[in-house]
Amino acid sequence: MKHISIRTLAPLSLVAFALVGLAYLLGCGNAAPAKKAETTNTVAGLIPVKTAPVQQKNIALPIHSSGFLNTSAEQRLSFKIGGIIRKIYVDEGDVVRAGQLLAVLDKTEIDAQVRQAQEGLTKSERDLARVESLYRDSSATLELVQNATTGRDVAKESARIATFNQQYAEIRATRSGKIIKKFINEGEITGPGTPAFMLFETGNDDWVVKINTSDRDWARINLGMPASVRMDAYPDQVFIGKVTDLAPAADPSSGLYPIEIRIKPQGKRFAPGLFAEVDLSPSQTRSYTLVPMEAIIEGDGKSAFVYALQPDGASVRKIPVQIAFIDGQQVMIGGGLEGVTEVITSGAPYLTEKSKVVKQ
Repeated sequence: MKHISIRTLAPLSLVAFALVGLAYLLGCGNAAPAKKAETTNTVAGLIPVKTAPVQQKNIALPIHSSGFLNTSAEQRLSFKIGGIIRKIYVDEGDVVRAGQLLAVLDKTEIDAQVRQAQEGLTKSERDLARVESLYRDSSATLELVQNATTGRDVAKESARIATFNQQYAEIRATRSGKIIKKFINEGEITGPGTPAFMLFETGNDDWVVKINTSDRDWARINLGMPASVRMDAYPDQVFIGKVTDLAPAADPSSGLYPIEIRIKPQGKRFAPGLFAEVDLSPSQTRSYTLVPMEAIIEGDGKSAFVYALQPDGASVRKIPVQIAFIDGQQVMIGGGLEGVTEVITSGAPYLTEKSKVVKQ
């Protein structure tokens, strides 16, 4: 049997001991991080958030709206009767005088109607004369005379109507001004009252800006209320105006209330159709709900959402709101936060309705 010396065994023992120690260290190193990772994942499941109180405040909010410059001297001219447009004598931009002929219809049909009505009147007059003669000879009754008289009167009025319509188979300028819009062309068929021209009276500073407001804003506006008007055409100029007309009813097509703001040119050149922005400052106050800007998410026009904590303090709910006005970093809510005392600010963009949160 071969003997191994101590001198040979010692190095082998040292190597084995070193390997065992290394394995132990590696095992301990893996165990500690695993526990730490488990703790980190548990905390990461909760989204840290901060909240801010919901405030109530009485504010006299300004009213901001936009519209177009117009004039109360503007007129829409049209034919009284329908027919084929035979001739148009003016074009857009032409200056016209009062009484000037602008357009005429083909009068073939209306002239025939006038002749027909006149022939009917002539016949009814002959019938009446014949019945009256028979009545004097006791050959006709009083009832026949009365019926013939009524027939003559009806024919007379029919002839009068036809003659009247014949006179209005044309359009004449009602006042001196400029044709700013032409809606018709020769050869087209038009109906009674269909706009043919838009006439703007020249030399008149009766300018108005027409805007539309909601029912809430309409209730806060009074006749004579001052207004500030700005136009894209004159960005450095502020025009002073006042409210001169409040519509008594909403426009059925939009549900909004038309308002007229009368302004003066103040040395500037005006034209119909200029875009204008109007600011009104009513004195009447209204209670609004205020939240920080950071609480608003998914804004779309006047609609947006906010998040609030559920009673358990660990889950959230998404609340739709209506934005009334933005003032710096404060958002005034018109509705949706009834009964809510605080909203989530920090962390709100990262939330969903299934999120779990921790309040900081």
